[in-house]
Amino acid sequence: MKKRIISAIVMLIIVIPIVWYGSSLFKLGVGIISLLGLKEIIDLKVSHKKIPFLVTIVSMICLLLIVLTEFEDSYSIMYGITYRGIALLLLTVLGLSLFYKNNEYTITDGFFLVGTILLLGTAFNTMIFVRMFSLYKFIYLILIFILTDTFAYFGGKALGKHKLIVHVSPNKTIEGSVIGSIIGTLGASIFYHYLVAELTYKVIIATFILSIIGQIGDLLFSKLKRENNLKDFSNLIPGHGGILDRLDSTIAIMLGYLLLYSLF
Repeated sequence: MKKRIISAIVMLIIVIPIVWYGSSLFKLGVGIISLLGLKEIIDLKVSHKKIPFLVTIVSMICLLLIVLTEFEDSYSIMYGITYRGIALLLLTVLGLSLFYKNNEYTITDGFFLVGTILLLGTAFNTMIFVRMFSLYKFIYLILIFILTDTFAYFGGKALGKHKLIVHVSPNKTIEGSVIGSIIGTLGASIFYHYLVAELTYKVIIATFILSIIGQIGDLLFSKLKRENNLKDFSNLIPGHGGILDRLDSTIAIMLGYLLLYSLF
């Protein structure tokens, strides 16, 4: 627990100034974090074979091109990333499988990477878009994750009796999930009302949905770890695990925000 608390304090000391300052510094930080997340997926041993170095480098370049896409001119939050970026991703990451033999890098591995890059790229790109648009809107979305996750844990500890999805996450309970979503929705909605914009019933409903989506993201990444016989994606953050261990719910919430964008 002591290690976990110290790591959390260090993370806050690093992250808060970067988020507050925004601009190119924030983009750089998100770009680095996205690469670390991709590296954790590449390092999985069960989902795919060892990814060749060249493919890893190309995958990271494609990821950054998506993450750092600017939402201006021909780009829009309503239409997502450019088709040019997707075309480059498909042609390179899949096409490279032609140059490897003896199953060193298969097209199946390529499809796994494409899915990963699109997932991380879209989520982290949305993170940049939200922060560039509004600091308080960004904090609001992060607050949904923090409050939901925190009160789902303590609510489950105090009142949890019925397991949520045992084969994915044995410790999560239905009671904890409900408590987390209720507190997460109330807390984030109050923040939205005072620091973002006028609170409407649509925003409250969207906040509740995002809270649920965040928990689904947590479960999906937990299932990925379980399928690869892992406790954590990495030991990058002592006491917390890896980048994806900390940002699993946030990634899902950012994708959910894209779906519900018109409600805010």
